[in-house]
Amino acid sequence: MNVQVIERDGEPEYAVLPWAQYQALLQAAGQAPDTAVASAQSDTPALSQLTRLREAKGLSAEQLARQVGISPHYMAMIESGERLPDAAIQRALAWHLGVAGWESQP
Repeated sequence: MNVQVIERDGEPEYAVLPWAQYQALLQAAGQAPDTAVASAQSDTPALSQLTRLREAKGLSAEQLARQVGISPHYMAMIESGERLPDAAIQRALAWHLGVAGWESQP
């Protein structure tokens, strides 16, 4: 298995593996792979509004990123759909964009 381990403060925090191996692990755990894809896609509509909401506030991606406490590069990855921010970042984005409960919308 080809796994990349990402550490924070010397402790393992994330494991990254190829998609096919991830799907095989889901099947071995008794979960249908389609369930994982559906749950990942369910977060996309709310995040797809991020650029529109940011622009409506008159903020550049870099300005919003700095306000939220993340890098402009990471913000670009979130806006493009490459990365799904954790709940804390979603709450910060919602707060800075003035959208109550945005992070929990489907």
